Amino acid sequence: MKNPCTFNLEMYRTTNEAQATAENFDLPFGGKLSEENRWVRLAKLIPWSEFETEYASQFSSTMGAPAKPFRMALGALIIKERLGTSDEETVEQIKENPYLQYFLGLTEYTTNKAPFEASMLVHFRKRLSREMVGRINEQIVLNRRQTDREAPQGKQQPEIEGTNTEESEPSSPKNQGKLILDATCTPADISYPTDLKLLNQGREQTEKILDQLYEQVKDEIERKPRTYRQKARQSYLALAKQRRPSQKKYRKALRKQLGYIRRNLAHIDALVKAGSSLSELNQGSYRMLLIVSELFRQQQWMYENRSRRIDDRIVSLTQPHVRPIVRGKAGTPVEFGAKLSVSYSDGYCFLDELRWDNFNESQDLQSQLEQYKQRFGYYPESVHVDRIYRTRTNRAICKERGIRISGPPLGRPPANPQPEVIRQQREDERFRNAIEGKFGQAKRRFSLSRVMARLSDSAESAIAITFLVMNLELLLKQFFVVFLGFGSKFLCLGRFISAFLGRKRASLNFFLLPYSSSSQFQFQL
Repeated sequence: MKNPCTFNLEMYRTTNEAQATAENFDLPFGGKLSEENRWVRLAKLIPWSEFETEYASQFSSTMGAPAKPFRMALGALIIKERLGTSDEETVEQIKENPYLQYFLGLTEYTTNKAPFEASMLVHFRKRLSREMVGRINEQIVLNRRQTDREAPQGKQQPEIEGTNTEESEPSSPKNQGKLILDATCTPADISYPTDLKLLNQGREQTEKILDQLYEQVKDEIERKPRTYRQKARQSYLALAKQRRPSQKKYRKALRKQLGYIRRNLAHIDALVKAGSSLSELNQGSYRMLLIVSELFRQQQWMYENRSRRIDDRIVSLTQPHVRPIVRGKAGTPVEFGAKLSVSYSDGYCFLDELRWDNFNESQDLQSQLEQYKQRFGYYPESVHVDRIYRTRTNRAICKERGIRISGPPLGRPPANPQPEVIRQQREDERFRNAIEGKFGQAKRRFSLSRVMARLSDSAESAIAITFLVMNLELLLKQFFVVFLGFGSKFLCLGRFISAFLGRKRASLNFFLLPYSSSSQFQFQL
C-alpha cells in the first residue's frame, strides 16, 4: 500500500540547508564564494525552510513532474525584482552569476544550462500567492526584531520577593511604536482606454471568433455571415484621427461600433444554432467572447443613459480585472491598476490590502490595527494618517484602544491654538512623509510604477514581492551600516596609532641623528 505521506519524497524534493552554504558551493575554476557578498547576506535573512512545507502542499501527489524547489521559486522572483530585469534577462543573469545560483539553493556553478526556462517565472508567481509572500515578509521582519531583542542588554533585574509571575494574571501589553497608514495605486501595463477604442478592439475580436466558428460549419452554410469589417474600420479611423471631435460625432461613432458588435454577436448565435460548438474554441477565444459580451452590455447601457460611469467597468480586453481608480491627483486624476493599503512601522512596509476596485481606504484602519497587534503583540502608541482616515468611526476605534491619531481634532479650530499642539501636528506630518518616500522607492527604484504581469494573481504576487524586496534592502543596508560603523572605529584607532608612532619615530630619529650621519642608523620602530 502506498504511503500517503510520501508526497515530498516523490513530487517535491526538499533541499538540505546544511549543504547549501557558500563555503560548500562548488566552483569549477577553484576558490570559494565570499561570505560578505550581498546575495550571500540576503540568503541568510530569508527563512527558506519555514515555508517550504506550505509551498509543497499545493502540488499533486499522484501526477506531474517534480516541481522546482521553494527557494528557487522565491529566489528567482527576488532576483528579478531587485535587478529590475525581464524574465528572459533574469534567467541569463542567473546563468552567468555563481552568487545568484547559490542564492537559488544550487550546490554547484553550472554555465552550460540555466536552472529553468524564462516561462517558469510565470508559474512561480502563480504558486507564490500574495498572502504567502506577505507571511514571508512578516516572518523576516519578526526574525530581525527577535534578534535585536536577544542582544545582550546587561544584567536582568532581580525578582521582587513575594511576587509570583506564573500565578499573576497577564496584563494587556502597553501600546508601543508608531504606525503610518496610506494607500496608493499601482498602474497596470495597458494603453489609455477610451470607449471608442475598446469597442473597436471588441469588434475585431468578434470577427476573429466568427471566422473560427464558420470554419466548423462552412460546408452546411451557403454564405459566410457579413461583418462589414472594412467599413467599420474606416468609421473608427475617421474619428480617431481627429484631434477634438464634437460630442455629436463621438456619439455617432459609438453608435456605429455598438451596431457592428451587436450584428457580430447575433451572427455568432446563429452559427451556434447552425451546428458550431463554442467548446471547439480555444480557452483564450472563449474567454475573449465573454469579455466582449460584457463590454458590449456596459457600453450599451452607458450610451443609452448618457453616463460615463458603471460598476466593474472594463478598461482592457487583455486585463479585464483592471478598474479605473480615481485619485484626483495633479497630472494623473485617474489611474488604472490595483489599489493598495500599506502600513509602515520602523522602516518596514507591509501590504495589508490589495483590491482591483476603488475602495475607501479609511475602512481598513481597524483591520490594519489588528494586523499590527497580531504581528508585534501590542497596539501602536500613535497612528499617523491623512485626512481621509480621520473619520468619527476611526477616531472612536483609536480612542477605545488608547491610540493617538494624528491630525487636528474635529470641530471648529480654536482662535488661539496652543504652541504645543501646533508643534505636535507638524511633527506628525513630517513623520508621515516617510511612507511617501517608500512609495517613491517602490515606483522609481522597483517595478510598482508599471506592473507588467497581466494575470490578476500573478500581478498581486509581483506587487507583494516588491514590498518583500524593499524590506530586504533595508535589512541589508542596516548590516552594512553596522559593518561600516565598526570599520570607522577601527579606522580612527588605526589613524591614532599611526600618528602616535609617527611622532615617536620622528623624535627618536632627531636624537639619534647627531650620532650617525647615515640614514641606516635611524631608529626603525
